[in-house]
Parts: sequence; C-alpha cells; structure tokens
Amino acid sequence: MRITSKGQVTIPAEIREKAGLLPHTDVDFEFDGEGVRLIRATPRHGDTRGARLVAHLRGRGDVSMSTDAIMALTRRD
Repeated sequence: MRITSKGQVTIPAEIREKAGLLPHTDVDFEFDGEGVRLIRATPRHGDTRGARLVAHLRGRGDVSMSTDAIMALTRRD
C-alpha cells in the first residue's frame, strides 16, 4: 500500500468493516513515537451519524396524511 502525493491512503474494506468505519465517519490520528494509529473521533454533542441523518431528512417529507392517519395504518384494529 502506498501513500498518495496528497497524503491519502485507502483503508482495506475488510479492516473498515471490522472497525465499523462507515463513509463520512470522522477519525483521528495518534502518533506514539513509532507508529500512527487511526481511531474513530469522539463525536461532539449533536454531531453523531444519527443526528446528521435526521438533519438531512428534516423537511423532506411530502406525505399529506396526518400523524394520526399514519399511526392508524400501523396499528391492527
């Protein structure tokens, strides 16, 4: 594996999957004097993947049904 001229390197898919590193996951690098360690960044309050998904979806709904009507469809009455 080689580092590009821009300082980029591809993390192999098998390692990304085992580490749970999904696209857009924030990471940090730690240098211990001998090697570099890649770790998942600690999310700031409100900056989690779920919060980003909710923010992305907010205001995109186009269903003209009321909440009560939608809930009635999900219930067995």
